[in-house]
Amino acid sequence: MFTGIIEEVGTIKNIKNGEKGAKLFIKGSKVLNKTQIGDSISTNGVCLTVTSINNNNFEADVMYETLKRSNLGNLEIGSKVNLERALTLESRLGGHIVSGHIDGIGKIYSLVREDNSVCISIKANEAILKYIIEKGSIAIDGISLTVAYVDDELFKVCIIPHTMQETTLINKGVGETVNLECDLIGKYVEKLLGLNKQNNENKKFSSIDENFLIENGFM
Repeated sequence: MFTGIIEEVGTIKNIKNGEKGAKLFIKGSKVLNKTQIGDSISTNGVCLTVTSINNNNFEADVMYETLKRSNLGNLEIGSKVNLERALTLESRLGGHIVSGHIDGIGKIYSLVREDNSVCISIKANEAILKYIIEKGSIAIDGISLTVAYVDDELFKVCIIPHTMQETTLINKGVGETVNLECDLIGKYVEKLLGLNKQNNENKKFSSIDENFLIENGFM
């Protein structure tokens, strides 16, 4: 598990592509402090297992499924990535609970400067947007951010100067992709209440009204 508070920006030093998967060689420093082989490091929001450590570099294998669902397949030598070590019991939970198992990718629609912040609008598909709520949390390329606006086509977040300096997000341009992980809570509630099955049958979002709450023992 992670918090979405990026510890440092690393650099892709090398990429070895296999028939379907890939091996990434990533340069970092802070995230390697006390890190051992087998530990997890969030890389642009994707939980990767450290398979080797050499000085200020670590290696990680990326499966085909991960390449298909994330933007890690677009990385090149020299690309910058957001890095965070796994959460420990001594860590501060400054962001929100992030699993490192992304839900899919979004595409940057616009970047607008507003005083000391930059507001970024991101388009995503319906399957992701249904879990995003205004003032809720979302991880974008591993960064824990608060949702400022959401509708049926896109959502918006605003980043402060500190986030601009400590992450890669401000360097993204319109049309580029970002990894998205929605808050876990909504997905668990949907599963436990059977809302996902109901959605598939109705082909639309479920509505929770007073009758629904009474029938399910909430009132």
